[in-house]
Amino acid sequence: MKRGIIACAVLSILGFFLWGTPNQPQAADVTMPATKFNSLSYAPFQAWQSPNSLNCPQPPPGQPIVCQGGPTAAEVAKDLKLIATQAGGIRTYSAIEGNFDIGALAQQAGLKVWLGIWLSSNPRDNAREMAAGVAEANRYPGVITRVVVGNEVLLRRDLSVDDLIADIDQVKAQVKQPVAYADVTDFWAQFGQQLAPHVDIVMIHFLPYWENKPLDVDTSIATIKSTIDQFKTEFPGKPISIGETGWPSRGRWRGPAAPSRVNEAVFLREFVTLAGQEHVDYNLIEAFDQPWKYEDEGVAGANWGIWNAERVQKFPLNGGVVEHPDWPWYAIIGAIAGSLLFASTGFRNIRLAVPAFALGNGFAIACAGTLPMLYDNWLVLDAVVNLPLQALFAVLAIRRADAILAGHKPPPATTAAQTLAALRRGKPIINYDSLTFLFLVSAAIFQTMLVFDGRYRDAPMAVFIIPVIAAVFRFWTKDKPTNPAWEDILAANTLAIAAIASALMEGQANLDFITWSIAALVLAAPVIMAQNPKGRRVGVRK
Repeated sequence: MKRGIIACAVLSILGFFLWGTPNQPQAADVTMPATKFNSLSYAPFQAWQSPNSLNCPQPPPGQPIVCQGGPTAAEVAKDLKLIATQAGGIRTYSAIEGNFDIGALAQQAGLKVWLGIWLSSNPRDNAREMAAGVAEANRYPGVITRVVVGNEVLLRRDLSVDDLIADIDQVKAQVKQPVAYADVTDFWAQFGQQLAPHVDIVMIHFLPYWENKPLDVDTSIATIKSTIDQFKTEFPGKPISIGETGWPSRGRWRGPAAPSRVNEAVFLREFVTLAGQEHVDYNLIEAFDQPWKYEDEGVAGANWGIWNAERVQKFPLNGGVVEHPDWPWYAIIGAIAGSLLFASTGFRNIRLAVPAFALGNGFAIACAGTLPMLYDNWLVLDAVVNLPLQALFAVLAIRRADAILAGHKPPPATTAAQTLAALRRGKPIINYDSLTFLFLVSAAIFQTMLVFDGRYRDAPMAVFIIPVIAAVFRFWTKDKPTNPAWEDILAANTLAIAAIASALMEGQANLDFITWSIAALVLAAPVIMAQNPKGRRVGVRK
């Protein structure tokens, strides 16, 4: 008992060291000018809101538009007051976003506005947007400094170039502010010569993370500089503006483009410095994280803000940046879980101390990769189901290892067929074998989706980390599966093949997916290595 308690104390301290080492302040040497940001993209939706919750019906003639279900004027005013501490202006994307007057509220906060007019494929909605935008621009000529007619309309293929130009001209004829159109560089390169005569400002979007060939932070800054120089040459006499650029603080890697809090801070600091050197104005995406974007753009899409969705600033604009500020809590979870797991074996075998703490900290990693991202009901359901099952599996795995090391044989295996039959009856079997099979099948399905539809899907390490660690235990304890059934073999081989395919597709620069692919192969390995080498049917009752 005494040795076990001492082991828990030592491993808890080691766990804190391992959690804390990668979470020391970084990038303190990367600085930016001590000035406010030029402009930040502003979507007024609070953490619990989305555009889908906003309803703005067409009012009777002569009546103002009244919206239901969206942000209130008080919420927007509070947001703008916070933004004004770090930025001189905001960029909006729609002239109809709720029951508030963005011009009046921005004026109260001391902010300038690039007013967006949202154009879609619906002519009636476009007419409403343009009418509302023109009225707002004319009402606040000293606050609204630019009118952006359309955002990535050509990228989405919502309008033809001619129809877009007609809308731009219609707005331009009715406002005094400079008029711009915003799109990614590829569409400016394709249609810019047609568009440029109709706008006062060439506004380009450059999001290195979303490029067809994603870029890392350092390459991104160099590429943005060359792009600005290129556009200055292609559109002489037209001001070049960066309408959107930024970096996500969380999400899947795309090639060498790694979302992280530190990378977001470094990118913004280096870009703002570059913008000052190049004398271009800019707008950063975005002020606040937008959880609703998860459904369209995955975890990365929800995490581009300077502040998180709860309006807490994610990092200082100068100085060191901590990647996971909440790491001490997860270190505590790892220490408590590891101690409880070791205690579940009675502290009898000191060799189980490190495996117990590996599982405990694995569970902490699962929590860290799940709890901060409960963006919708499905993710909440996933957390409610997955985390308890991983915790239970950790207990079963450590106790199974304890029994095997003590010389006891594992109980008769529950087959895949028995597990599936019990699920069909609505009476699931919950034991080591059934959970092993269910996690294996789930991983194979998820990995297949990563291969065929992976653009917005994260590597699921947090979802399967306990089963992966348990698979390692099977090699350590020589716990080879006996007579795996065809269902096990199909799942394991599908997982392995899809993991290799995913790694090749993502490329060696994507360390996130390379790491997960290795873990997926480890998860599949026990069954694959237990396959009947002679190709005979196995796992079938006679």
